[in-house]
Parts: sequence; C-alpha cells; structure tokens
Amino acid sequence: MIKPFKLKIPDKILQNIYSKVKNYPWHEMPDDGGWDYGTNLDYMKELSEYWINKYDWKKTENEINKFKNYKTNIENIEIHFIQEKGSGSNPKPLLLSHGWPGSIIEFLNIIDKLAHPEKYGGKEEDSFDVVVPSLPGYGFSGRPHRPIGPRKMATIFNSLMTKVLGYKKYIAQGGDFGGTIATWLAYDSPNNLLGIHINILIIRHPDGPQTEEEKKWQERFRKEQRIEDGYRTQQATKPQTLSYAMMDSPVGVAAWIIEKMRGWSDLKNGDIESVYSKDILLSNIMIYVLTKTFNTASWIYYGRREEGGRTLPKEHLPLKVPTAVALFPKEYLEWAPRSYVERIYNIKRWTEMPRGGHFAALEQPELLITDIREFGRIL
Repeated sequence: MIKPFKLKIPDKILQNIYSKVKNYPWHEMPDDGGWDYGTNLDYMKELSEYWINKYDWKKTENEINKFKNYKTNIENIEIHFIQEKGSGSNPKPLLLSHGWPGSIIEFLNIIDKLAHPEKYGGKEEDSFDVVVPSLPGYGFSGRPHRPIGPRKMATIFNSLMTKVLGYKKYIAQGGDFGGTIATWLAYDSPNNLLGIHINILIIRHPDGPQTEEEKKWQERFRKEQRIEDGYRTQQATKPQTLSYAMMDSPVGVAAWIIEKMRGWSDLKNGDIESVYSKDILLSNIMIYVLTKTFNTASWIYYGRREEGGRTLPKEHLPLKVPTAVALFPKEYLEWAPRSYVERIYNIKRWTEMPRGGHFAALEQPELLITDIREFGRIL
C-alpha cells in the first residue's frame, strides 16, 4: 500500500535544534590547524551563525513537498520516496539512489529536469519517471531493526520499483552507496534492469588486479585511502558508540558531514562554498538532524561488512546489464583502469568528465543529467 506523505516539521523541533547550535560550547574548542586535522573551527562557527540567524528550513521543506512524496512498507521497513512521472507517452523509469553522507537533497535540483526535459530546452522523448527513495535508516524512511548493507537495500528498492510501482524494467543510477546499490541490482535482479549508470567504483573484482597498470592503481588507492579509513572503520565496526555523541549535537553531525563534503568535492582553492551554498550544506545536514538518523544511516557500513565487503561473488561476472560509467576527476575513490572495470561491468558508455567530484548530482548537475539522458537513448 502506498500512502501520500507531506513533510511538516513542527516549529518546536526546529527551535530546539537552533537552541542547541546557539548554545554549543565554542569556548571549549581549542584553536585548530585549519582543515588539516578535521573540520575547520572558524568555518563551523560561521556556518552555525548562519544556521541560527539566516537559514530557512521551510524553503527546503517546500522544495521537497513540490514533488509527490509517498511512503510504503517493504519487508517491515517504511520506505519514503519521491515519484515524479515524466512527460510524454513513454518515459523510462529511473531510480536515483543517494549514499552516505548524502540524502534526497542531492537530487532535488535534477528531478524536474530529468522528468520534463522539454521545459528546459530538451526533448520530451528523453523524459524519465524519476523515483528517489530515502535509503532504509536514512531521512524519512524507517529504520531496520539492525544494520543492513547495500545488497539488502538493492532487494528492497527492486521491490519498490517492480512490486509497489509496477515497473517491469528500469534504470538504476547512483554515486557513493547508490552506485553499490545499482551494482547489486544488476547482479541480483538483472531481468528487471534496462541499465545502470554509476559515478563511482566501490565494488571490487574477486580476482583482484591483473595488469601492471591495475596493480599500480591498487597500490595508489590503498595509500591514498589510509587517511580516510578512520570514519569508515568506526562506522563499519562500532557505529553505536559514535551515535551517543551525535544524537544530541547538531554541530557534531554538521562537522562530521562537512569534513566529507569538503574533502571529496572539486573545489576552487579549498573553498567549500565555491561549490555548495550554506543552504545546501545545511539542508543535507538537517535531514540527518531532524530525523535523528545519524546512527542508522552509518549502519550501512556495518551492513556492508557483514555482507562481505566490497567484493562481488565471482559467478555472473562480468555483469550482463548495460552500464554507463561517469568518471568525475575529483572523485576521492580513484577509478580503476578501464580494463579492470570491464571485468565487472558490461560497459556501453564511458564518460570522463571535465570537472566535478564525489557528489556529482550537487556539484555538476548538468553534466550528470546529460550523461544519464544520453545513456537512456541507447537502451
């Protein structure tokens, strides 16, 4: 059963959040080393001041409510999703999956352009039925009773698309864990997929690198990722411990997420606001704070570890489902050489983007929209 959903956060909840931000004990924080060992103190103060005095959550609420929002129950988890039906007589169904530390906020600016291209100078025949769910444990979706990983989420989203919404075949797109979800969909439910479009390589081939170029890539990757392993290990092993600190601290949640938004994006001179406005940053953070889902969102790392980590089983490789790959140059997880990627995916489109990083839908929406649209035409 599908129920319409309209977002309305009571003022009392908002005031409680702003009060916590206002009363944060900044005087206890030592001077920091710029951005070198975490989120910059001066920037957090500046962002928090804006949060209390200028940020308007209601604008974001209205942006979300502009679309048709629904909730449905799949495997005893309430799943929230936006569905925007495309123009014309034959729009292609398109599932957009976010990851961590993202949310549906990433896609708000591209839904209408994908669903109604003719309103933006495009062609009606390029339209999509766009479906944007909140991942289980994230945002306005319900919480699983214990951690689940991207493979399980893929089965839930396949049920959403085929059983709940009645699509026989659809395209799955994602970056971050959304890319992993798309990959598991192609692995476990290939008959329901028209194609997948990914802007990240998280998945690994069980045989590992074969060529000299691939081995050098893996060595580079391991070295570069050492400095990123702290948050990942914490969330994959003891997420509950971290959540005690975050549950009552909007500033704590903000700092944890801001560090990733800055570190993983294609910025000018290290300036986070060369790509994101304060409003965008805070709206994404507010999804976590308002719904108290910092804890259950981080569970996806724990769930992935239990599912077996990054590596796909050897059977059924390379995947049969047509795949488009969009490589953004400042993606913090360096892409493997094409030879490696082709042992996993059935690549039909390989696009090396001129700019952009990890959060493609927010950083370079037009590049991403064009690439999805052009992939859709060949399916």
